Amino acid sequence: MTRSLPAALCLAVAFVLAGCAPPAIEEASRAGTGSTGTELPGQVIDLPDPRLQSDTSLEEVLNGRRSVRTYSKGPLTIEEIAQLFWAAQGVTHQQGYRTAPSAGALYPLELYAGTEDGLYHYQPQGHRALIRQVDGWRPALCQAALKQEAVCQASAVFVVSAVYERTAKKYGERAERYVRLEAGHAAQNLLLQAVALDLGAVPIGAFYDDQVQAALGLPAEQQPLYLIPVGR
Repeated sequence: MTRSLPAALCLAVAFVLAGCAPPAIEEASRAGTGSTGTELPGQVIDLPDPRLQSDTSLEEVLNGRRSVRTYSKGPLTIEEIAQLFWAAQGVTHQQGYRTAPSAGALYPLELYAGTEDGLYHYQPQGHRALIRQVDGWRPALCQAALKQEAVCQASAVFVVSAVYERTAKKYGERAERYVRLEAGHAAQNLLLQAVALDLGAVPIGAFYDDQVQAALGLPAEQQPLYLIPVGR
């Protein structure tokens, strides 16, 4: 599998929390609380509960979905960020099932949001996020994505990465296909949720995988698949 060339799928998540009321914060007591267990220390925040009802129908959202690459200035709210996280990978069942289907319910995807304050790593169980400080992520990610304006300027860039080994342990060589399909499911969920929130978003698949990994400080076993800038 070649991942040093521009990927066919990418998703980056960046957002700015300036101007939002800070959520409850606690110090992470060990080196990372994500599913890989290889992250740097950070802070864990409890995200606002996801909204489960809307005045916008699914048909209206489908009809309104377009790729939007230019945005007005201003951060997303923490409620919007939390809702987008949940739409892509939120837990919707007591047994841990999520909003997007996963082969064997093995859930190989990891979801991030880079902001001016740091990099937020979504934790579906508990609907929380781990915050790490990553200096200079924006210019580095912009360069990795071939200086595309949407990545360089969006209020938020959502990032989907994958740990292929989680799926490969059951499905072997088919894992690569299954994981990429799953990334598409999660990305479409996020894109449709953006429409429902009256936000603009675009899925981006032109970037250098190794440069994205370096820009965001992703663990070695996580391969970036999607970048999705979001803004107003």
